[in-house]
Amino acid sequence: MSDFLLYAETGLNHGLSIRSFFLIIFAFALAIPYSVKDWKKVLGYCLVFSVGYVLALVLSAFGIVIIKSNIISILIPVTILIVAFYNLFTAGKAPKKDPGNLIGFILFFFGVIHGLGFTGYFESLFFGKESHTVVLLLEFSAGLIAALLVNMVLFLILSYIIHTFFQFAKRDFVLVLSAFVIGVVVPMIFGNIIWE
Repeated sequence: MSDFLLYAETGLNHGLSIRSFFLIIFAFALAIPYSVKDWKKVLGYCLVFSVGYVLALVLSAFGIVIIKSNIISILIPVTILIVAFYNLFTAGKAPKKDPGNLIGFILFFFGVIHGLGFTGYFESLFFGKESHTVVLLLEFSAGLIAALLVNMVLFLILSYIIHTFFQFAKRDFVLVLSAFVIGVVVPMIFGNIIWE
């Protein structure tokens, strides 16, 4: 049990550190349009994203799926940009029914992309422990998923404070913060090594 806690704690610490900037900013972008009362929907989105994330880690750790790191390094900020633009275009509009659960599929796909981007770090962290790769991966992933949930909860609390105490209109809140995310991510996309 102590090994589980050790690797889960390593995953949690990594997911909450600034080194995981993309995971944090993705959680932030995803949480922007939601409030505390939407916690079940946000939890569901986190779980769908996490399934894609863990699946990609497993497939990549065993060499089943291999994608060049420079391609993944551009796709990760692009996924964040897509979420931020989605927030911009749907801000203040009543949610429509999504019979095909398109958002869930997109979040699963984004989880796969983010998981593939994390593979190099995972391999460097657990180099030489191939015999227990799946167990280590699942233990570490439990910590990362916990970090994602912590980030989402913190953003929902921040959202609640801003809406309650500062009387910031929800639509304006979504527009301003989504524009902020776009402003952070666009320079990362254009400054990416893929363009050199």
